[in-house]
Amino acid sequence: MTTGQHPNTRPAAAPDGEEPLPSFTEQMADQLGGVRGMTESSIPVVVFVLCNILFELRPAVIASVAVTLAIAALRLSQRRPIRYAVNGLFGIAVGAWLAWNSGDERDFYLPGILYGIGYGVVLLGSAVVRQPLVGWIWSILAGGGKSEWRRDERMVRTFTWLTVLWGVVWLIKVGVQGALYLAEMGTALGIARLALGYPPYLALLAITFWVVRRMNRTAAPVAAD
Repeated sequence: MTTGQHPNTRPAAAPDGEEPLPSFTEQMADQLGGVRGMTESSIPVVVFVLCNILFELRPAVIASVAVTLAIAALRLSQRRPIRYAVNGLFGIAVGAWLAWNSGDERDFYLPGILYGIGYGVVLLGSAVVRQPLVGWIWSILAGGGKSEWRRDERMVRTFTWLTVLWGVVWLIKVGVQGALYLAEMGTALGIARLALGYPPYLALLAITFWVVRRMNRTAAPVAAD
């Protein structure tokens, strides 16, 4: 870079007096709920894994649901957004119900596995039909709802391969978890759920923002001619 500025640490300039796009850091923080949101969404799974190792299934289910409810109540008492807590509560509640009724700890993770398979298939399918999901999500989250990228073949190709990347990574994640589920390795499945949660997601977000911002910068001089 020749200007000495870091585009990922400050808002990008917007034409025609529009509000500048949030910085890379701000957008990532918003999508993940910040450090607090990431931590809170992981705590119930950590509690379940530890309690299931130290005690047994039903105390682990009760503890994980109780922690999730406590996190949601704390956010409400502080008048903070609860969408991350609600999302986490739904996932934990479904998994906890399945594990409680089946008596099998692995079923606690089954909703996440099925969700991941569906998400990966939808991502790859959107790339096949030339409607890359990552591009549309970018339009909503970082583009103010605009979809000019659909008229730029370079951007369509970029969002297509980014969508394929997301889909492949997502299916690899659930493939590992599915293999552990079928092998009846409940504890290892819980550890894999944690290890394959935010690290790949953060990496994919970083790659996506970096690639798209770079494409937008290289396209700017062309648009000015």
